[in-house]
Amino acid sequence: MNIDKSVLNDEDRQKIEYLGNPHINKYMETYVNLLKPAKVTVITDKQEEINYVRNRAIELKEETKLAMTGHTIHYDGYYDQARDKANTSVLVTPDMKMSKVINTKEREAGLKEVLGIMDGAMEGKEAVVRFFSLGPVGSKFSILAFQITDSFYVAHSEDILYRTAYEEFKKLDGSDDFFTFIHSAGPLDERGVTKNIKNRRIYIDLKGDIVLTVNNQYAGNSLGLKKLALRLAIYKANHEDWLAEHMFLMGAKPEGKSRVTYFTGAYPSACGKTSTAMIPGQTIVGDDIAYLQERDGLAYAVNIEQGIFGIITDVNPEDDPLIYETLTTPRELIFSNVLVKDRVPAWLNMGKELPSEGMNHYSDNWTLGTKDKDGKIVEHAHKNARYTMRIQELENADPNLNDPDGVPVQGVIYGGRDSDTSVPVYQSFNWAHGVFIGATIESETTSATLGKEGVRTFSPMANIDFLVVPLGTYIRNHLRFGKSLDNPPLVFATNYFLKEKGMFLNHKVDKKVWLMWMEGRVHHEYDAIGTPIGYIPKYQDLKALFKQIFNRDYTKAGYDVQFSIRVSNWLEKMERMEKIFADEENVPEEFTTVLEEEKKRLLEAKAKYGRDIIPPDEFL
Repeated sequence: MNIDKSVLNDEDRQKIEYLGNPHINKYMETYVNLLKPAKVTVITDKQEEINYVRNRAIELKEETKLAMTGHTIHYDGYYDQARDKANTSVLVTPDMKMSKVINTKEREAGLKEVLGIMDGAMEGKEAVVRFFSLGPVGSKFSILAFQITDSFYVAHSEDILYRTAYEEFKKLDGSDDFFTFIHSAGPLDERGVTKNIKNRRIYIDLKGDIVLTVNNQYAGNSLGLKKLALRLAIYKANHEDWLAEHMFLMGAKPEGKSRVTYFTGAYPSACGKTSTAMIPGQTIVGDDIAYLQERDGLAYAVNIEQGIFGIITDVNPEDDPLIYETLTTPRELIFSNVLVKDRVPAWLNMGKELPSEGMNHYSDNWTLGTKDKDGKIVEHAHKNARYTMRIQELENADPNLNDPDGVPVQGVIYGGRDSDTSVPVYQSFNWAHGVFIGATIESETTSATLGKEGVRTFSPMANIDFLVVPLGTYIRNHLRFGKSLDNPPLVFATNYFLKEKGMFLNHKVDKKVWLMWMEGRVHHEYDAIGTPIGYIPKYQDLKALFKQIFNRDYTKAGYDVQFSIRVSNWLEKMERMEKIFADEENVPEEFTTVLEEEKKRLLEAKAKYGRDIIPPDEFL
């Protein structure tokens, strides 16, 4: 490698050469010489080297120790608090077709631009080289990941979120069968945050299996192995015969029974994904990304991560007791963009009064009423503030978390943020109808992405931000995957956000009842009511579950308002879907037929019952 010895010393050079991989050597030479760090440190699987990363993050003040043992705080820039859709692009060549909803840029032009911005971005800084596995080490599901970054916060976060795999790269025997991630936070200001936000770029080069990202620190833009790797995996999966999905993976355990039923679930950001995966009494395998493959006629899945990068807003001891307990007890854990007063973190809606001053995502000396340069009140903490921790730290961690064979998936759940249309829970008629439900997810926007809140957005399989293949191709592969299975998982949809007169119709904890109903459906324990949208629960079953789980009376009046079919709203949604998919190429005919059949059922129900809102008992 043609890298100056003052930058890469003999010990670190030998660590790279030990791998015997010419592709790694090429990446090292190309990007170290481009980014121009003052020093490069290579980290293997040794614990002392992994400890160096965390300690260095603290020395560089990318993280600061908090009062609780193992806890640290990290701040991104005030304008670097969420995924940057506008500056995230997939680099394409003329022969690569993409959906119209995907941001793309011509590959050569994009590479020229981003490499120009990255030139010298690490000057005066230390770069760290990392090796990870996306999935359990040694699993046939897993994909190896190589990274160069100048952010020790990023590298430390990935130690919590992923499994180290330096020795696994040796087993590649010189192959290029891995993903590559190059990241630089760029020049930093006096607070240690990115200065050149206007030059923030996140470019995904599918041809090279590489992501180039610069001038950012927020994990959704900088942690290459997370959503950036998901894009590369989706491209790979859709050219093979498996699924890479924006899904949690959990085990549902009904009270009084010994069985565990595994579910995956896809929800757009801030729609209840992590809180569903963390329902008390259940087990968690993963909260964000799953790879699914067929084996022996069944669907199996692994969590590609070993940790959680979760939204902390609204986490409180009543609604999220397991997460709250973990966040308030000693362990290795990173908070980001929360308020800190006297070295104690505080966040929005945490269930107690918040300090009126402290250090937060805007200032080291924030006080209540502080306004930003645009005159906007700065809240105590950012709505998209996060925590990063290992799943194994949770008392409900599933024992199969690291099983290289994965776990059998018997149910798939799709959910969104919907205030006026969908019922709290229902089941698809079959796999194809389930694909339709997933592909037509809509959700009202939140603070997890930059832009306006409260706008209804289209997010098929909660994956729209990460799709790197045409939507028609993506749907076709989901349909094909189901057909490859002798026993495909049952497919369900949930909606925790239904409102009437501005008030939520559900309690947050009610999701446990919906989950137990779904689990029972998998095992043929509950009957259901057929409606134009799918199968909904019967009142008596939910009444019994509410009594068993919460010792709460579930009223028939409450059931009726929650599970009525709002026909006109559903028809409006069907019209939106027709317009969206009319603009897409090569949408499978099978999918279009399902859409037409759903619309027909709704119209027939409206004509038959002569009303816009049809109570569930009408369908008995």
